[in-house]
Amino acid sequence: MQRKWLAILLLLPALLLSACGGNGGNTASGGNGGNAGESKTTLEKAVEQGYVTIGFAGENPYAYKDENGELTGEAVEIARVILERLGIKEMRGEISEFSALIAGLNAERFDMITAGMFINPDRCQAVLFADPEYSIGEGLAVKAGNPLALNSYKAIAENKDAKVAVMAGAVEIGYLEASGVAESQMVIVQNQDDAISALQTGRADAMTMTGPALQSRLDEAADSSIERVMDFEQPVVDGKSVRGYGATAFRMEDTSFRDAFNAELAKMKESGELLEILQPFGFTEQELPGDMTAQQLCEA
Repeated sequence: MQRKWLAILLLLPALLLSACGGNGGNTASGGNGGNAGESKTTLEKAVEQGYVTIGFAGENPYAYKDENGELTGEAVEIARVILERLGIKEMRGEISEFSALIAGLNAERFDMITAGMFINPDRCQAVLFADPEYSIGEGLAVKAGNPLALNSYKAIAENKDAKVAVMAGAVEIGYLEASGVAESQMVIVQNQDDAISALQTGRADAMTMTGPALQSRLDEAADSSIERVMDFEQPVVDGKSVRGYGATAFRMEDTSFRDAFNAELAKMKESGELLEILQPFGFTEQELPGDMTAQQLCEA
């Protein structure tokens, strides 16, 4: 009898494991057709919860609040259309300083970032870019009559007394440096309004940002004491034009989100819808990105 009970006791653990094995063996594959051990992608989460959080730089015409306090701009409206087509009904946009966008994305404060951000190899090391939505050159504004004859970044560099207002973290800082403009000649500001103010009050002799952004600020200011330099020479850095290509960016692991975004963007380019969205914000056919891809720009 003792041997019989001993045999039962020895078999008991195996019997218990067998009894639990019906569910335990399927845990890895998930009970709902998915893998319980795998987390959902950012896109899947966004579709499920019905919204996505986007970080926008407060830069007109890319992203800004209109007179009613509503968020708009080329980047906002492109994202809004694409996200709706991906099944994400609500876009929760947050205005952030340009220099804080990438950090906010990677800290998961945002699910995606956009508005005036050019694709370049350095940024490609930190974020995953979608294909470009537009291409654009630089712009320069000065006091009316251009008293210092500033028609290029090199002209600023050659006049050591000249100062130029530029936003913190903006790509223009690198262009200015490459053109020989000293750090002491740069008036670093946090946003476009600060740049306008620096020029108007004489803290700076010029201000620079992308062409459409510059024009939109001048139109908004409606100040006859400042003007755009219409014969501005686009800077050339390392033998290449600095013409930039702006795009939406995602975290490195969010390839499915980026790919889905790209697919919808490609349809908009082909149908002409992209230009229709861009035009109200001062863009023309000259600012369309053509066939340029994020991969080409990241490898440049």
